Amino acid sequence: MAWAGKTNSSGRSISQDEVDLRLSAERPYTYFTMELYDQKNGIRGGGGLGVLAADTRRVAEQLDVPFVLLTPFYPIEMHQVPVAGSVADFELENVALNVHPSNNGFELIGETYIATKFDPQIKIEVWQKQLGSTRLLTVYDPNFRELYADEGSSNHRLYQEVVLGFAGMQALKLAGLKSNVIQLNETACFFAALARLDDLVQNGMHIFEALKYVRDHTLYTNHTLVQAAEASFSRAQFAEFVLPNLQSKSVARWTMAQFPDSEGHVKYADAHRLADNTDAPLRLSDITLELAGQKSGVSKLHAKVANYHDLDGNRIHFDAVTNGIDVETWVLPSTVKMFRELDLLTKYNLPTHDFREKLVGLTGEKIWAQKRGGRALLVKALGERGIQIPEGAIVFNFKRRFVDYKRPWMAFSDPERLAKILVEADAYYILAGRVHTGDDNMMRHLETIVAAVEANPELKKRVHYLADYDEKTAYALSVGSDAAINNPIVGLEACGTSWEKDIMNLQILISTEDGGVADITPAAYLKIEGENEADEVESLYQQMERACQLLRSEELADFLQGQVRAYLPTISGARMLGDYLRLLAR
Repeated sequence: MAWAGKTNSSGRSISQDEVDLRLSAERPYTYFTMELYDQKNGIRGGGGLGVLAADTRRVAEQLDVPFVLLTPFYPIEMHQVPVAGSVADFELENVALNVHPSNNGFELIGETYIATKFDPQIKIEVWQKQLGSTRLLTVYDPNFRELYADEGSSNHRLYQEVVLGFAGMQALKLAGLKSNVIQLNETACFFAALARLDDLVQNGMHIFEALKYVRDHTLYTNHTLVQAAEASFSRAQFAEFVLPNLQSKSVARWTMAQFPDSEGHVKYADAHRLADNTDAPLRLSDITLELAGQKSGVSKLHAKVANYHDLDGNRIHFDAVTNGIDVETWVLPSTVKMFRELDLLTKYNLPTHDFREKLVGLTGEKIWAQKRGGRALLVKALGERGIQIPEGAIVFNFKRRFVDYKRPWMAFSDPERLAKILVEADAYYILAGRVHTGDDNMMRHLETIVAAVEANPELKKRVHYLADYDEKTAYALSVGSDAAINNPIVGLEACGTSWEKDIMNLQILISTEDGGVADITPAAYLKIEGENEADEVESLYQQMERACQLLRSEELADFLQGQVRAYLPTISGARMLGDYLRLLAR
């Protein structure tokens, strides 16, 4: 197979013996995710979790790894668009579009059923798309609604997750597949492991033997630092949505035995005590940790600080598999070609063994040739939105999901200072990111930014917000901007991948030392630091000024060489997939 015999980021061979997973077209690596962000294939997710899932599949295809990605196909796709006549495109409204797999190149291969307490037979359609050695399998119910509909612990979210798990495992059978190893992209995918456990026991395996088998063949990838933030469900919810899909009484008893009592203790209660409202809800992470033999965090820092404990109170160990990207999707094609011509990247998009020495070939002339190509694409994309950026201007971007800990407001803490920086450097600031439906706090922050921009004539001219942030916008900003701002609160970012796209597209990264950025020390980027947020704001402004100086000087090539030298192995999606394969083969 093409994935055997390659080398990882340290140069160590990924041999067939080392990765003896016995993967084949009929027994593939199976990846479950509630979210996929792959607009080319007709599925638009909500953020980084879905982007990572899409990149993982694409890298598997490039490496010829037998790989199946299972995800729901949501019939409603949410978009955020400016209110007609609104000021500066900052006033937004949510618009729902109806979508269907038949309109996006998927083939219907059959149907399966799941059950609830009140409906014993709910039809679920199974659609597929073959992409090289990989396959997209989707489960479809017209009543799914949109991605992340309702709160995380709601009945509807539990229903969506149960469908992915139980109907997803049946979808594999409809496709003529038997999963070898399964990867759960967050705890919402837990029910795939439970469905597999139930199937093994129903086919004659003793439950203890089946538990061992499932644990040995399941990887849980966590993206959430704090266990308390995970969804939790009551016994009554499990009785309504989960138990009707379990054929084995012993698996049903095992499942319900994971529920704690009102004081948080697991008492291995009888499965028939379904209406005991004195029992505390079950965190989905607790039961996921019981079924997944391998656990991974998505950066070195994340694996170190993730605060998870098993049912006995012991802290859980997470291995670190830092997120990577598919460079062929996110990096300007001419830049990828240049990296290969300079012998920095192999044809598998792994760093060459001597790429650090070869980086001297990344000259200022070559860098600016790539940046001109990327800027042309960005200018075109912005022009389609009615935004004009003068030739030769510096472009800063903040392109992140709009949540508290990423702090999109930080650069606007001192509007006069920001305006001064932008005017003196002839620079522009592009904000792009979606506010999740119902996140009133972030909408208030966005309104504060709007007020600051509207009150300052220079900011009104030089700051632009791109509504309905999507893959196309992310790509244009990645390839065409000059400097990227990434300022999460230290300790709260699991990894992030936007900064990886920025580095590979020869941007200056301005960042706090958090998530995957913290994989490498000392800092090879422009580091935001301080004892408090006020100090960090001042540091951010200083680093923006420093970035402007670098972009106008001959020091730029040395600086960008340093960023690539530090992070190229981390950024490689092929490295990430190889790390997952080795982890599963242990």
